[in-house]
Amino acid sequence: MTLQVFQSLWAMSPHDQSGETLPYDAICGMVKDAGFHGLAIDLGAADVQTAYDVLPHIRHHGLVPLIVAFPRSVSALRDTLKMAKDFGSPFVNLIGQVFPLSTAGAIPVVRAWIEMSEQEGVPIQFETHRNCITNDLFTTLELIDAVPEMRLSGDLSHYLVDREWKLPLGAFERGLLTRILQRCDSFQGRVASRQQIQLQLDFPQNAKWLKLFTGIWREGFAHYKKTQPGTPLTFLCELGPPEYAMTDATGREMSNRWDEALRLKALAEELWAED
Repeated sequence: MTLQVFQSLWAMSPHDQSGETLPYDAICGMVKDAGFHGLAIDLGAADVQTAYDVLPHIRHHGLVPLIVAFPRSVSALRDTLKMAKDFGSPFVNLIGQVFPLSTAGAIPVVRAWIEMSEQEGVPIQFETHRNCITNDLFTTLELIDAVPEMRLSGDLSHYLVDREWKLPLGAFERGLLTRILQRCDSFQGRVASRQQIQLQLDFPQNAKWLKLFTGIWREGFAHYKKTQPGTPLTFLCELGPPEYAMTDATGREMSNRWDEALRLKALAEELWAED
């Protein structure tokens, strides 16, 4: 079994406090030299033309592209699935912009997208993400109960902010997260608190939240190994630029997100190596 760690193109635009966005070839070379398996192309932060523009550089450097889709209608996903298949994306990370107000209304949407992915031969994973069909933790729990074949990409930072849970989490709260983790086929690297979606990893006041997420990933990795032996696991480092990243009064970022991505990569690899 292997862990395949990806970096996000969105997170490289720019990648640090300099504010400079490097050319695609330099980005891909930097990501490859750091030992990442691939580069995720976020179609919410970039358009389809950007995906085609960066693809030759991804291939030149021997990286694997991963498509992150934001379809605004049920039918809109099909073209993205076709593109992902042409690109060689192992799956499509889906942040569906169709989200009915009720779980009953969302179930047919989820099933339609799953059927579409099967028709096109490209797996999909529904990312746990705000402002999309998995916006709310409780609704997502109802969805995965109603649709057993629904698989998730676990970005639990969104649900920490969504629920505003205090530390330490109680057994009830951890139990809800466990139910999510047990449906995840990939995970995303970002540390949040109950107030902030993206924390600086080196700030001492954030250590307790880093500890929480380390435990979450450890549990998720262990369950994946147990239930899907022999299948590679994707871990996507996704530390967004401003306004995801916090800035000071001058607009300068308060930490180096590239260094933090490397730290998350090393942490994920360390957790994966545990028995």
